[in-house]
Amino acid sequence: MSLTTLLSRSARAEARRLRLRRAVAGKIVAITGGARGIGLEVAAELLDAGARVAIGDIDADAVGKAAADLGIEGVALDVTDRASFESFLAEVAARVGPVDVLVNNAGIMPVGPFTGYRESLIRATLDIDLLGVILGSQVAAETMLARGQGHIVNIASVAGRLPTPGLTVYNAAKAGVIEFSEALDSELAGRGVRVSTVMPTFTNTGLIDGLATNAMVTSVDTEVVARQVLETIAGARVRVAAPRSMGWVNAYPILPRPLKRALLRTTGSGEIFLNPDPDSRSAYNRRIGQS
Repeated sequence: MSLTTLLSRSARAEARRLRLRRAVAGKIVAITGGARGIGLEVAAELLDAGARVAIGDIDADAVGKAAADLGIEGVALDVTDRASFESFLAEVAARVGPVDVLVNNAGIMPVGPFTGYRESLIRATLDIDLLGVILGSQVAAETMLARGQGHIVNIASVAGRLPTPGLTVYNAAKAGVIEFSEALDSELAGRGVRVSTVMPTFTNTGLIDGLATNAMVTSVDTEVVARQVLETIAGARVRVAAPRSMGWVNAYPILPRPLKRALLRTTGSGEIFLNPDPDSRSAYNRRIGQS
């Protein structure tokens, strides 16, 4: 590769970086599930781009430490409780300013045979992964509509487009987030508030502890997802995969059922989430109440 080509690429990359910074600089962004994993990485990415960031998490100790490490505001938050969400956004507004962008990131991912799920775990997954997004979007939308502007970014998953054995309840919740977000964007866009969905592939956090991946079910580092969230805030999209190369999942629902079955069988994806390594996954299972 020639020096001229390298310099040209470097110049384009720098121009892109500056464009993204200009688009998000000064925006006040509140992030749920911000104490660890994707949420924490998104907070760091946006902070570096010049946004003013606050994080919420149900783990009060962890969110306090994460916020202190980043030098930002951290607030205890239960996304399944509307009053807690109202208090969170009000606290962010009081400490930082009116929220321009809400990133609904909090989530859990139980895996394993469906008949082995306790009712409490099913309810917790739907409450955190889907109801929490809906409640947070509603609370944020009320204040954003009053100001005539705002952006809600909901973190779903490629799993919302790839129904897979062992991920049944998570599949249901994330599919719900995708469709809810698109419907809400259609409802609010004409009034100045956009709603976007970012669909990460399986990301190297506690969610995939004890799971093997393959060519169909790839995994990426949190930085890849955080950069896509930054790009989505800079230029609102209805739905985008992270990485964008996983965008093919949007065509998966229309494939013939026999082809889907064949893909699961030939890639081994039908077994990944049914048979996690119990030792490697034990700490995460305890945290989400699956053990």
